[in-house]
Amino acid sequence: MLFPISDDNSDRHITPYFTWALIAINILVFVFLQGMGSDTAFTYAFSTVPAEILTNRDIITEGQMVRDLATGQVFELPGLGPTPIPVLFTLLTSMFMHGSIAHLGGNMLYLWIFGDNLENRLGHLRYLFFYLLTGTIASLSHILFTQFTGSDPLVPSLGASGAISGVMGGYLLLYPTRRVNALLGWFIVAIPSWVALGMWIALQVVSGFGSLGGQQDNVAYAAHIGGFAAGFLLIKLFDRGAPPPPPSQKRQWVYRRGVQ
Repeated sequence: MLFPISDDNSDRHITPYFTWALIAINILVFVFLQGMGSDTAFTYAFSTVPAEILTNRDIITEGQMVRDLATGQVFELPGLGPTPIPVLFTLLTSMFMHGSIAHLGGNMLYLWIFGDNLENRLGHLRYLFFYLLTGTIASLSHILFTQFTGSDPLVPSLGASGAISGVMGGYLLLYPTRRVNALLGWFIVAIPSWVALGMWIALQVVSGFGSLGGQQDNVAYAAHIGGFAAGFLLIKLFDRGAPPPPPSQKRQWVYRRGVQ
């Protein structure tokens, strides 16, 4: 299994302040507002609930005791508490929350790898708007999938993976041959981005079909697919073209050609 860990940033000439800020906000929300995942009241209040978005009203439910069929363990599933903001705004707030440290860590690693290149290409503000737009489309994709398949519309969804999928979709179109360093077992291999990202989106599609067959793992694959597709299709609307090389690289280019 390939696991991306870095990419080629040799042509980056701006500091990716917004990528760093997004990573910092996600971490701070998880640690201080979600209580490292223990504050379920906050998490449920600001997550996206498909039924709430479809009806545009806040839904409050009681907690219930459920039994894990695999282990036989009984635990309490929290109910939906009041949402202190208009429910449509949870399409935005849910992008900055995560279900676990592993969930947060994986998303932030992918944002760190692929986000700075896109921010360098689009510029700070275009990049931020692109991130939020594709993240919103990803959440809507999950909601439509839930409605279409008859899944439980009261199950909250959260995470930055939809928006980050949009970043990866845009990255694939703009940088299909960019070198991505990935772990393959104990080795680090360099592969073109179309291989790394192509394998990733193929896995999401296969897993998404698996969920239709009853293999539930609580992952919103439709959000990943919808975000990736949105990023791939919309990136050209935000692309301002390849930026000029930084002055240091330009001087080296001139010097190599003997021009003073």
